[in-house]
Amino acid sequence: MPRTRRMVIQGGVPGVYHVISRTALPGLPFKAVEKDMLLSIIKRYSQLFFIEILGFSLMGNHFHLVVRMLPGDRFTEEEVIKRLQHHYGEEFNLAEGRIPYYNEKLSSLANFVKEVKQAFSVYYNRCHKRKGTLWGERFKSVIVENGETLINCLAYVELNPVRAGLVKKPEDYRWNSMGYHTQTGNADGFLSMDFGILEFGEKNESERMRRYREYVYEAGAISHPGKPTAQTIQKQVLKKAREKDFKPTRVERFLSRTRYFTDSGVIGSKAFVSATFSHFQDFFQNPGNRKPKPVQGLDGVYSLKRLCEIL
Repeated sequence: MPRTRRMVIQGGVPGVYHVISRTALPGLPFKAVEKDMLLSIIKRYSQLFFIEILGFSLMGNHFHLVVRMLPGDRFTEEEVIKRLQHHYGEEFNLAEGRIPYYNEKLSSLANFVKEVKQAFSVYYNRCHKRKGTLWGERFKSVIVENGETLINCLAYVELNPVRAGLVKKPEDYRWNSMGYHTQTGNADGFLSMDFGILEFGEKNESERMRRYREYVYEAGAISHPGKPTAQTIQKQVLKKAREKDFKPTRVERFLSRTRYFTDSGVIGSKAFVSATFSHFQDFFQNPGNRKPKPVQGLDGVYSLKRLCEIL
């Protein structure tokens, strides 16, 4: 029986989608190392494709993405070539007449998810010395309307780790978009600052972030009618957030970043991290692409993560 055709926005206009994909493996095979790598891969391919990442949540056996796909005709030939060379290397040469092909490919949601999942499968199978299928049935995608529907969808995605009982607050989970905003300061501008709030006319980024946090907290305190065992944001946590007008304090920002002291491969000054890395390159995946990253909120402190466990 042929598969149902996937619904995609046509007509040269952007389309927002909620994407869900699950592994075929039993249990919760994606641990911290795997989630770090999956996030790294998503970031890498988001720089190649014509896409805006609005939100995400990477869980133990599945992931959620909320993305906006942009039409290929919005990008010039120079912009397309720049993306391709950034991804494949400066030596990449574009054959004559291939721009229309890449305009179509790089604006395709199906191609984006396919590339991400294939790259992660190669990594996972190599690190765990296995072969075979990693992902279950094809990914699910839902077309999402901008505005109130979008912010509701984003809140649902952000609250996955809270509902699962992994954290009390969504920003305490480092593999979702609120955690990424809080713990890294949205490093590399990876995430869109849209939140669906731009539809309501709010142009200030800090105010959009505050309003978004308020919306997610208020939604997270409501019991899920279809899942009576799902956890909610506790009343005292919501009360404290309300008292602070949903603005994270300096102490909260610092505490959210202390994970670097336990989860990094190397941490310290930039010179120390670089020198230490040169002695342990075999411990890292793709050592040629690794560079010390500043720990946002901790001046002069840099970190380098190891994205494959030594098995």
